[in-house]
Amino acid sequence: MGISVTKLLIVLAIIIVIFGTKRLKNVGGDLGGAIKNFRNAMREEEEKDAAKNNEDKPIDGEVSSKKDDNG
Repeated sequence: MGISVTKLLIVLAIIIVIFGTKRLKNVGGDLGGAIKNFRNAMREEEEKDAAKNNEDKPIDGEVSSKKDDNG
């Protein structure tokens, strides 16, 4: 009961008839750009988190000015 190649081709043909190849090309480009922007934003967020975590750690020999919650 899976989707066969014939069924996929029929669905693809219907989509091309409804939307046209030019519009589908534009949608593909827009989708690719959106994915690229999302990846860049995620990478920037990870870099900010890494920089923040590195700021919180004292350097060797440095005394941390923050008080611990335990005492």
